[in-house]
Amino acid sequence: MAPKFGTSGLRGLVTELTDELVADYVHAFLSTVQSDTLYVGQDLRPSSPRIAKVICDTAQAAGVDVIDCGTLGTPALALSSMAAQAPAIMVTGSHIPADRNGLKFYLPNGEILKADEAAINAAYASRTRVQSSTQGSYNQMPEAESRYIARYIDAFGQMALKGLKIGVYRHSSVARDTMEAIFKGLGAEVVPLAHSDIFIPVDTEAVDPDTRAELQAWCRENGLDAIASTDGDADRPMLTDGTGKVIPGDILGVLSAQLLGAKSVVTPVSSNDMVRRLPEFEEVILTKIGSPFVIAGMAKAAHPEVVGFEANGGFLLGFTSHLKAPLAPLPTRDCMLPIIAPLVSAQTAEKSLADLVAALPPCFTAADRVQEIDRDKAETFLDKLISDDTARAAFFAPFGSISETDLTDGLRVDFESGDVLHLRPSGNAPEFRIYAQAGTEAKAQDLVKAAYEDVAQEVL
Repeated sequence: MAPKFGTSGLRGLVTELTDELVADYVHAFLSTVQSDTLYVGQDLRPSSPRIAKVICDTAQAAGVDVIDCGTLGTPALALSSMAAQAPAIMVTGSHIPADRNGLKFYLPNGEILKADEAAINAAYASRTRVQSSTQGSYNQMPEAESRYIARYIDAFGQMALKGLKIGVYRHSSVARDTMEAIFKGLGAEVVPLAHSDIFIPVDTEAVDPDTRAELQAWCRENGLDAIASTDGDADRPMLTDGTGKVIPGDILGVLSAQLLGAKSVVTPVSSNDMVRRLPEFEEVILTKIGSPFVIAGMAKAAHPEVVGFEANGGFLLGFTSHLKAPLAPLPTRDCMLPIIAPLVSAQTAEKSLADLVAALPPCFTAADRVQEIDRDKAETFLDKLISDDTARAAFFAPFGSISETDLTDGLRVDFESGDVLHLRPSGNAPEFRIYAQAGTEAKAQDLVKAAYEDVAQEVL
């Protein structure tokens, strides 16, 4: 299957992301933004340096000055490019395996929206070329990462995490050094864990059982207060409590929104319903899954104090929050803010992370994914559940009586018991996502496990 846009960015097999295809997409993007400068970043996949070089060479040949920020997190790249009011391209496949990669495009004011994707695809289809009689310059900007680090140390203060012992699960996250620098700058003791020179695809929304067991063991062995990590390009967080238990991304979003003083919250329909049960949030807008939809929803919010977050934990700050120092908006998926904010909240309340989470309304989610699916079978299966009342009732009968369905993104089914199952194919990889929600953590996990078996029979 040819590379295509998913929920966030262009994705495809490395073998399909040829130099010619990448160059054509660079021309297509530059033709839509008409800028004389382009920022470029990359993750730690083996294929990323080659793709980044093609981007830089193509832009320079088109007369565009290139600012190469090297290997750094997507939000760090966005912070510098947006400050310069310049577009950017991040080379990353996010959390998917190393045999795949992709491009994330940024306008001078932030992430592209779906309309921008359509414009880029149209320019690509017509093979639009940006012509120039001059060669653009090439400059490196290693300080882009330092600027991102300083953003959080300045905002929260050098004593914000003093007394905490935080493990950093390094794996192949492009932000592994960034995380350690930020935690140390905030006063925490840092314990590096499981560095890897081989790319490991960590999906923070569906952490596998073996990794969960390792996280728990690391906490016990090292006496940790928390373990932090990210996906490959550092726009999705992972945070555990002191027992090594992973805190879901949408719970991190709720805790972060509370600390920052948000009044409007924008989040996909797959997120925990808890956000709609908290009185401090005066407006909650539900969207389709994907940061472009969240950003579009943030633009429609009734209050200027608006944030967005996804079930994967990626957090978007839409206003200046006043902490130890002002924290400026960064309306792109970020990993560090939803890690730091809950840690700071727990410190301020003199509680553990586990106790902080336990004080929230009892609403629990779980998620998993069926991988390497047959896309045609998956599409047929979901279409039948959506269009055929009898088929839908029969498939979901083991889970209870259906009270309501929602087609905002895929198929969300609310049961009379209050439980929820939400099914949708991934927009970025050959995967089928399963989300569950229930009044207890065990029930949510049981729902996902049972639904996984049923879905797998239909989509593999």
